[in-house]
Amino acid sequence: MRTIVFATHKGGCGKSTLATSLAVAAQEAGESVVIFDLDPKNCASRWGSKRMDRNLPVRPVEYTRLSRALTGAAKRNVTLVIIDTPVLESPAALAAVKTAGLIVVPTRPSNFDIWAAEATGRRLGLMNKEFAFLLNQCPPRGQSRHMERCIAALEAAGLLLAPRIEASQRLLEAAKKGKGVTELNGKGRAAQEMRRLWLTIRRPP
Repeated sequence: MRTIVFATHKGGCGKSTLATSLAVAAQEAGESVVIFDLDPKNCASRWGSKRMDRNLPVRPVEYTRLSRALTGAAKRNVTLVIIDTPVLESPAALAAVKTAGLIVVPTRPSNFDIWAAEATGRRLGLMNKEFAFLLNQCPPRGQSRHMERCIAALEAAGLLLAPRIEASQRLLEAAKKGKGVTELNGKGRAAQEMRRLWLTIRRPP
C-alpha cells in the first residue's frame, strides 16, 4: 500500500482539489483508493459527501488515530491512501508526513508561494522524507521568464513533477460536484494533465 500526502507551509495552493482529482484518476487506473482528511477545514470530506462513492471513501481522521486508520486500510487491501493535510507545522500534517511514501508539495507560480514551497522542501529534507514539488494554477501554456524562474527555483530545491497543472475552471467544477476532473471532460486538457500526473507519481521518481 502506498501513501501519498499533500502538504505545504502555505494554504490556498489547491491541495484538496488536486488530492481529490488525483484519487479519481488513480481509481480509474485500477487502484483501490481511500482519502484520509486530516484538515480541520474538511474540504475533502465535503467533496466525499457530495460524491457518495463507496469505492472511493473519504474519511476524516484524527491525527492521533492515523496509524490505526492506515493499518485498517491495508487490511482491506487498499492500494493507495491519499492524505489531505492542514499547514505543514500543524501536528496533523507532521503526523501524516511521517507515514508518507511521497509528499507532494503544490505551489502556485508566485514569489510568495515559491518561497513557501522552498521552506517546505527544506523542512521535509531535514526529516529525510521523499517529496516532490507540483506547480499548480499555472497560466496557459507559454514559457514566460517568470515561469522559467519558478521552475528553476523549484528544480534547485528538489524534484519537480510533470506536468504543470494549468488554472482550469474544470478543476473547480469537479470539486464542487464531488467528481474528479477526468470525469467531467475526459478528453480536455485538465483531464489529460491529471492522468499524466498520476502516471508520473505512480512510477517511482
